[in-house]
Amino acid sequence: MENIQHKYVDVKGLKLHVAEIGTGPAVVFLHGFPEIWYSCRHQMVAVAGAGFRAIAPDYRGYGLSDQPPEPEKTTFRDLVDDLLAILDSFGISKAFLIGKDLGIRPAYHFALLYPGRVSGVITLGVPFLLTGPEAFPRELLPKGFYMLRWQEPGRAEKDFGRFDVKTVIKNIYILFSGSELPAAREDQEIMDMVDPSTPLPPWFSEEDLNNYAALYEKSGFRTALQVPYRAWLEDYGISDLK
Repeated sequence: MENIQHKYVDVKGLKLHVAEIGTGPAVVFLHGFPEIWYSCRHQMVAVAGAGFRAIAPDYRGYGLSDQPPEPEKTTFRDLVDDLLAILDSFGISKAFLIGKDLGIRPAYHFALLYPGRVSGVITLGVPFLLTGPEAFPRELLPKGFYMLRWQEPGRAEKDFGRFDVKTVIKNIYILFSGSELPAAREDQEIMDMVDPSTPLPPWFSEEDLNNYAALYEKSGFRTALQVPYRAWLEDYGISDLK
């Protein structure tokens, strides 16, 4: 991955990290949680090899990007605004957007707000969703579901705080790679669902874990728990975003 370049874009006083490789039409990768730009590295190289300019930012408060002054007030609108600022800074008039997991929301909302700046949208893992509680009805989710737990202010912080960052990342990837929706018992926290002896998924190496852990050691989880989990409940329509 030595050909991937790393740059910083100043957006409203925050330095946002952006990885980039290749030339040609722009393709922007929008990551999920607990991901960062590194999650898209193989796809970036492949896209660049096919004649495109691959770009992968770390969201504000994630990875190598600066923390916002008040992480708990971060919204999906901030991610949309940050994407616009990044494209403008790079002189990109139009881009393909690839959103995975929480990345679908800024991808779709950006396309709805700025259709002239988007060549196409590809999303992975989550269908099209607008904002607001009705987009993800709580009554349809199993009790103890990890998203519901992590929406509670302070609960995930207390749960994660019992372990080092590397263990938290390892546990999340083990849970997310399973065939069942991660839902804890009433007397159990999400981190307790993973047996410490469980190995990493075969597609996630120890080197990968170390890289993720190093980046989350820097950023922590304050912004990552706000966006997507707590900001997910915000109710703002497309007309309110303009």
